[in-house]
Amino acid sequence: MRISVRQNQTIENLELRIMITSVTDYQLILRQYWGYDDFRGIQRDIIESIGAGHDTLGLMPTGGGKSITFQVPALAMEGMCIVITPLIALMKDQVHHLRQLGIRAEAIYSGLQHDNILRILENCILGSTKLLYVSPERLGSSLFQTKLRHMRISFITVDEAHCISQWGYDFRPSYLKIANIRELLPDVPVLALTATATPQVVDDICDKLSRSSGPTSITSTTGFTGSTGFNVFRMSFERKNLSYLVKHSDDKHYDLIRLLEQVQGSAIVYVRSRRHAREISEHLTEAGLSATFYHAGLDHADKDQRQRNWQHDRVRIMVATNAFGMGIDKPDVRIVIHYDCPDSIEAYFQEAGRAGRDGQPAQAILLYNSSDNTKLQKRINDTYPPKDAIRQVYEHLAYYYQIATGDGYGVAHEFNIDEFCIRFRHFPIQVHSALQILERAGYIEYDEEADNEARIKFLVGRDDLYRLEQVTPEEDKVIVCLLRNYGGLFADYGYIDESVVAQQAGITQPQCYDILKSLSQRHLISFIPRKQVPYIRYRQRREDAEHIVLPANIYEDRKEQYTQRILAMLKYAKTTDCCRSRMLLEYFGEKSTKDCGQCDICLDAQNKTVTKEGQRTAEEKLRALLSDKQPHHITEILRLPLPTEEIDAALKNLVTEEHIKLNDGFLQLA
Repeated sequence: MRISVRQNQTIENLELRIMITSVTDYQLILRQYWGYDDFRGIQRDIIESIGAGHDTLGLMPTGGGKSITFQVPALAMEGMCIVITPLIALMKDQVHHLRQLGIRAEAIYSGLQHDNILRILENCILGSTKLLYVSPERLGSSLFQTKLRHMRISFITVDEAHCISQWGYDFRPSYLKIANIRELLPDVPVLALTATATPQVVDDICDKLSRSSGPTSITSTTGFTGSTGFNVFRMSFERKNLSYLVKHSDDKHYDLIRLLEQVQGSAIVYVRSRRHAREISEHLTEAGLSATFYHAGLDHADKDQRQRNWQHDRVRIMVATNAFGMGIDKPDVRIVIHYDCPDSIEAYFQEAGRAGRDGQPAQAILLYNSSDNTKLQKRINDTYPPKDAIRQVYEHLAYYYQIATGDGYGVAHEFNIDEFCIRFRHFPIQVHSALQILERAGYIEYDEEADNEARIKFLVGRDDLYRLEQVTPEEDKVIVCLLRNYGGLFADYGYIDESVVAQQAGITQPQCYDILKSLSQRHLISFIPRKQVPYIRYRQRREDAEHIVLPANIYEDRKEQYTQRILAMLKYAKTTDCCRSRMLLEYFGEKSTKDCGQCDICLDAQNKTVTKEGQRTAEEKLRALLSDKQPHHITEILRLPLPTEEIDAALKNLVTEEHIKLNDGFLQLA
């Protein structure tokens, strides 16, 4: 009997797993699947800790190889690893790469069809999956929790673990649902991973994810202490190949172009708003630079296409909001520029860290001027509007949906923020913030980017469809895939997964989207593209506005934390006498830091270093000027055609050695 290549690979993988089960050779797995001879940094420490069944927290900088720390032990251990991550793009990318390596992986996220979710969960119960990626929103699903009880779970990975901390810069309420999973699986260890966490956030992560069985001491390689049973491993956040620079700029447009012309290679420019992303991209294109833009408001096909063009170097510069970058693995980014100042050190550090992941020299540059100070201070009130304004938004929301007091519980509504703001005369940014605060307080659920899958319906009969002549081979493949995978499309609209159709038809997802649009324009199908629409669901019956309670831990405490993060960011931008790298590392709790020698402050200090020859030349010039033995005012001395640093050094030495006298601002030879 002949054995196919695929069957042979399956047999080899089975033999490998049997060997690993007996010796737990993590390095063998690493070499077999990823081709690396050994682990980097603290990867092995984390893997051995979770492999031994300990709750583990790993703090690793962007590009530190987080995914290896859960993918390797997932293959070594019996059962399946659940990976909780908010990044759908990262899920899809990692599942795709794992499957290419012959590793069975699946992903469940918002917007996936019920039939697909059910199929994936059943396969997990049967033991045919090694890694299951899940968005945090899915954890609360009764279907997921019911099926979870029948699965054999090796461990749970919590990626972007800082999202569970109310003190973190990117707190997400959906992450709190992880505690429910721990109650369902009390004996299953947790691996938490993050690239940005202050000591306070580290303690909060451990507390929120700890087992309910009782506190023990933290085992930590970092000096952190606490009262939860986590092994905490920290890799220094220092990036020796990355230069942190702050450019005080009166003309950001001009300086941006100049910087991008000086530094060759792939680049990211971060901006605050969607409008800014488009405008600056157009500005760079007009200047002859290869640029595109990216933000959360683009449709999926457009975002995927722009991202691929940039990743494959068809476009050099990506101008983007903070919606871009998480989970994007492009190692050769040479420069990251922040055109607008971020509102926290955490956000800046993570975005800047996307430069130079290949270990080669790279730059992270912040363009700053006095207007940034005003904008950041204003952001505090925009993000935490007055409580009365929040209550008013809540009341107007009820008017908008015509919900009476005591009604509305559990009902979900689409939310058009622009229409709402026009009708009730609100500013969108404050409405957005008010809704987030109301969500944290438990009154509503505000899903900003709820996915609605694409839908289609055939407008011609099945017989007419088979008689079509003017269709391309690709269109024919798409039609066949639709007929084969989805039933009832001749009678009513049905949800489809464009990525599945594209994969089976052997085309890209953007090509599939274009084909579906073309078929729709020719009235062969009715095609409703996938879209992201904000949804609001009432989690309690509607209250009168005056009864809305916003406790201190929801409002005052978090506002104070946000204010402190703003002030820390402004201090970083304004500082002129402390190494940038040292400031960043100390913010994240690293004690043993040293000057990097390559940030703008270190470089300025190096340029100001006075050589002995320069000081000697300045002393000779001073002696010559004062040789008439008359008093000379200090301003006359400073007008000498010499660097100020050399004059200062020469004056200090001559006065100390009593060769010249200084009296009321006048100098003369002693």
